[in-house]
Amino acid sequence: MEDLDPVVILGFSDEHLNQLDRAFPSTKITARGNRIKILGPQDEVSAIEEIMSEMISIGRQTGHIKSQDVSTLLALADKTEGDSSSSPARKPFTQDKGDVIIHTHTGEAISAKTPGQRNIVKASENNDILFAIGPAGTGKTYTSVALAVKALKERKVKKIILARPAVEAGENLGFLPGDLKEKVDPYLRPLYDALEEMIEFDKLEFQLAKNTIEIAPLAYMRGRTLNNAFVILDEAQNATNTQMKMFLTRIGFNSRAIITGDVTQTDLPKKQESGLISIQNILKDIDGISFVYLSQEDVVRHKLVRDIIDAYEKFEK
Repeated sequence: MEDLDPVVILGFSDEHLNQLDRAFPSTKITARGNRIKILGPQDEVSAIEEIMSEMISIGRQTGHIKSQDVSTLLALADKTEGDSSSSPARKPFTQDKGDVIIHTHTGEAISAKTPGQRNIVKASENNDILFAIGPAGTGKTYTSVALAVKALKERKVKKIILARPAVEAGENLGFLPGDLKEKVDPYLRPLYDALEEMIEFDKLEFQLAKNTIEIAPLAYMRGRTLNNAFVILDEAQNATNTQMKMFLTRIGFNSRAIITGDVTQTDLPKKQESGLISIQNILKDIDGISFVYLSQEDVVRHKLVRDIIDAYEKFEK
């Protein structure tokens, strides 16, 4: 790592190094200048070497490493170590170059980091309509938006349409201040956040103004035919059966759709069934439609998110 500032790899105040120390307490990691020494059990040393190699690769590509990058690599390493007992050869847990979907406007690679995310990418290539179902933090929305931006950049579609049901999670839209757009925007904010990472601000503002990229509540899709578009319905567990049918029948010529959601987090009234739950039986045998299921093993947020999801699953059972 002679070509990199050690601070990039080690983090400010050795933040990244401390993350590795906490994850591998049986191993001692010391850094002197641009040299790193690792002493400990061979399996841990091998895992740390692979993580460090990936960190160096990220540092060279982007010029910086986030704490979240290290957390993701540690989570993936932990998952692979768990699988290694049944396999004589240790599988690589990090993405290869073929998993890069697009690069952000700052040059950072956006990749499919987990098996579930890779399944989304592969299924999207082979199906016009894809359902990505799984818990929070698995990158369903982010991966889907990256695929949409890629399709737009490669001119495979003429526009991107991102929709979400405007269903209150314990809040009431009517009591929020402002006009309709201001009331609805908080529900669409995660979609804006994903786009802002992938597209330069001025270009994104221009594309939003020209409706090349459109972000709208699900209700706004009624009566439209969506041709030459990459369409994403996010938080689809909050769509009713009627809304789900309405959305799917909007898909026009040369269009692709990804529907994402978590069937365990519906905010619909108790008497109303989620369209994302029933659709799995309705469309399960149709060619050109695929279902990808992600699990807590695909979570790429803080490592505690996986533990929280796991705890809730045990409690509900």
